[in-house]
Amino acid sequence: MSASVLFTIVETIVLPDCTAVYQKFGITEYRPESQRKAISLLKKTRPDYVLAEFQYGYGNNYAGVNISNLDVFLASMQKYAPTAKVIVLVSKPERNHVDKLAQLFPIETVLTVPVQARQIEACFV
Repeated sequence: MSASVLFTIVETIVLPDCTAVYQKFGITEYRPESQRKAISLLKKTRPDYVLAEFQYGYGNNYAGVNISNLDVFLASMQKYAPTAKVIVLVSKPERNHVDKLAQLFPIETVLTVPVQARQIEACFV
C-alpha cells in the first residue's frame, strides 16, 4: 500500500500538530509556502487530500473574477488531481462564503477555526 499524500496550504491559521494523525493513516504531508508553489507541486505530485485555508476576496484582486484565494488552485486540481478530497479551514465570519466556492468545486469538509487534531483526524477515517 502506498502512502497517501496531503498538501497543507495554510498561511495565517495556526494548526495543531497532526504528525501522529498523519503517521497513523500513512499520510505524507507537503507544505508548500504559497498558492503558486502549491500549483507547481501539484503538477509533479498528486495529492489524495488537500487541507487549505480559505480567504474570501473582499474587494481585493480576487473580487469579480475569483471568490477566494483557493479558486486558481482548485481549478488546477481538476486537471491534475480530480479525485483529491478537499478540506477547507475557514474563520467563523467567512464561513458562509465557502458555500459559493463549493458551488464551483468539490469540497469534502469545511472546518471552522480554531480546529483540533481530532477534527482533522476525522477527515481521514
